[in-house]
Amino acid sequence: MRHLLACMTLLLALALPATAPRAQDIVADLSQRTVAITANFDGSEIIIFGAIRRDAPLSQLGPVEVLIAISGPSEPVIVRRKDRVAGIWINTDAVEVDAAPSFYAIATSGPLTEILSDTEDLRHKISIPRAIRAVGVPEDVQDVPAFLDALMRIRTDAELYRVEESAINLQEHTLFRTRIALPANLTEGDYAVRIFLTRDREIVAQETATVAVRKVGLERFIYRLAHDRPLIYGLMSLTIAIAAGWSASAVFRYLQG
Repeated sequence: MRHLLACMTLLLALALPATAPRAQDIVADLSQRTVAITANFDGSEIIIFGAIRRDAPLSQLGPVEVLIAISGPSEPVIVRRKDRVAGIWINTDAVEVDAAPSFYAIATSGPLTEILSDTEDLRHKISIPRAIRAVGVPEDVQDVPAFLDALMRIRTDAELYRVEESAINLQEHTLFRTRIALPANLTEGDYAVRIFLTRDREIVAQETATVAVRKVGLERFIYRLAHDRPLIYGLMSLTIAIAAGWSASAVFRYLQG
């Protein structure tokens, strides 16, 4: 009986999966988790800092790299192509992108292709092309990658998309810190911050955080009124326009008289 219990205990131990502790982990924080958009908002900046926690010495685990991606709310986008027809520039083809981040920034501690493999990029959708989802493109549209390249180029010129390689200060493969600038033309919503730890181009740890971008004060009142009470917003806009026109006319008559 004793031998039978011992055999059953051994079989049960072999059947249970081994749960080894994680060799490395990320401990990180942000300088701010809320960005307020006011009338004089001209951009902001987020400082991301942290440390790498290890369960074994660095000599046993090997050197690591850090990669940070910040993405704004995703939204559908229609990209149109203009061609010259009979001497007139008109819209011809169009591609509807299912979801494209309104803002996307990547910061790394080294060259992106040297610290992240294509397989990991595809799995976690880290690079800008991977972050854009375009699966419902019509089959009759030719040269779809050109439309996506145009979208990325336009938003890069507007400082909405960017990649800052070697912008993360990584000290002794333990402490890291970087700054990511947010432009003035931000879209309101929750911005996802993803922090990745890579070794040999493979992701070994990940941490996430959220930054809330919100309109405040008069801007938020007008925004909510326009979206929640469009009729009241329209009547108020019409009243203000009539009052401004009447005031300008009265001032003009006074000056003429």
